Amino acid sequence: MARRTRHEEHQNHEAWAIPYGDLVTLLLAFFVVMYSISTVNEGKYRAVSDALSAAFRGAPRTINPVEVGKGHTGAGAGQEASMAQNGLIVGEATQLVAPPVAAADNAATKSEQESASSASSTMAISAMDEVVNKVEDSMATLVEQQQLLITRHTYGVEIELRTDILFPSGSATLAPSARAVLEKLADTLKPLPYPMRVEGHTDNRPINTFNFPSNWELSAARAASVVHLFTQRGMDASRLAVIGLGEFRPQTANSSEEGRNANRRVVVVILSNGQNAEGATEHKSVNDQVSGVAR
Repeated sequence: MARRTRHEEHQNHEAWAIPYGDLVTLLLAFFVVMYSISTVNEGKYRAVSDALSAAFRGAPRTINPVEVGKGHTGAGAGQEASMAQNGLIVGEATQLVAPPVAAADNAATKSEQESASSASSTMAISAMDEVVNKVEDSMATLVEQQQLLITRHTYGVEIELRTDILFPSGSATLAPSARAVLEKLADTLKPLPYPMRVEGHTDNRPINTFNFPSNWELSAARAASVVHLFTQRGMDASRLAVIGLGEFRPQTANSSEEGRNANRRVVVVILSNGQNAEGATEHKSVNDQVSGVAR
């Protein structure tokens, strides 16, 4: 008689799922009980809700809270909610009334700013006229000979000096006769509180030397020579800036010797208080219309 083969008992590998399911069920029941006995403070919830709404979508548009559950049913809860509602109603009323007041304040402020700007502009024009008069008085001889031109602009005053009285051809070294002229101009401008920049200009004839590979370098070096002399006469260096414009801001056409001579110049620009020595301003060129009155 054959012996019956004994089969191994099957091992249940999913036995852990039963206690795990019981644990999850207990946790769910626990949180349901906790939620059922919890209360929501409507006043505080409304305040938080409106604050978040104002932060992400602008001002709150309603004072009605989002219903999340029952709050306290006692008198204290109702009083707290009423206080919150009253606060929101007052806040909305303030928001509705505030813009006209703010608009009126802005209009008044704008009017005051325009008046102050107009007064400041008038004072700046008067101050620049005084600068023109001082320079004309001290440099009268050169003005009469048209070697020094004074031009009044909206941004300040330009004092133009022809380089044929300042520098030899192709050089940035001041001529001996030019030093006396520039020293007198420096002494006139030194007491003034305005920032200045010195611009160097050349004609369109090319230059290519060891010191000056192009007219850029020549014009900048000439302007720097004038600035160095100004500082030697005691002028504050922080008021001054050097700009080399080369041949690219001609005053007139370079087709004749007279035109090229007019384009070779150094311009001292005295800026009003609202400008700075490095700021962009108007420039004269062949096709520009000069603003202000040339003297």
